[in-house]
Amino acid sequence: MRLVGPSGEQVGIVPLAKALELAQEYDLDLVEVAASARPPVCKLMDYGKFKYESAMKAREARKNQAHTVIKEMKLRPKIDPHDYDTKKGHVVRFLKQGDKVKITIMFRGREQSRPELGYRLLQRLAEDVQDLGFIESNPKQDGRNMIMVLGPHKKKTEAMAEARQAQEARKAEAKANPGRSQNAADADAVNAEADVEADVDVEAPAEASAEA
Repeated sequence: MRLVGPSGEQVGIVPLAKALELAQEYDLDLVEVAASARPPVCKLMDYGKFKYESAMKAREARKNQAHTVIKEMKLRPKIDPHDYDTKKGHVVRFLKQGDKVKITIMFRGREQSRPELGYRLLQRLAEDVQDLGFIESNPKQDGRNMIMVLGPHKKKTEAMAEARQAQEARKAEAKANPGRSQNAADADAVNAEADVEADVDVEAPAEASAEA
């Protein structure tokens, strides 16, 4: 077999007995790392430590993995100004989190003969959030609904990084201000993390809807 030392150095081609002897001498494990090679390649290592480090790397990779989520917000053509501001606030939050937002205008009864009302409402919403997102899919009629998709300017990974920074800042503030309730500090930290991570679905995009 071709043997690799504990520091990655090439020991050379040695018989199995010699490799086992070296493993015992270094108090390490003899691990086959390339069985299909000719000759096979083995390495002297602490296998328990190797497995732990591999698991930690995989965990960190999953933690940093970002998937764009498609949210959905539903509105009526003649939406009340207060309701509009509330729905716009949700759209702003979704875009800040780095998620796409599917905006659906629902027409009922005679409203179906006035598609321009829905179009103007979608254009107004797009203009109100233009600093955070852009029109990824232009408004189009779909049966009794009109649909538009907004895409975020900020990438999901950037939003996640900013949320983690906010979480660390809150923790630092809590340490610097002992008089503040620890429960309140913990709640802030959890909320900061949840703002961008709670909606991440590693299997498939999720949708969150709110009807007017």
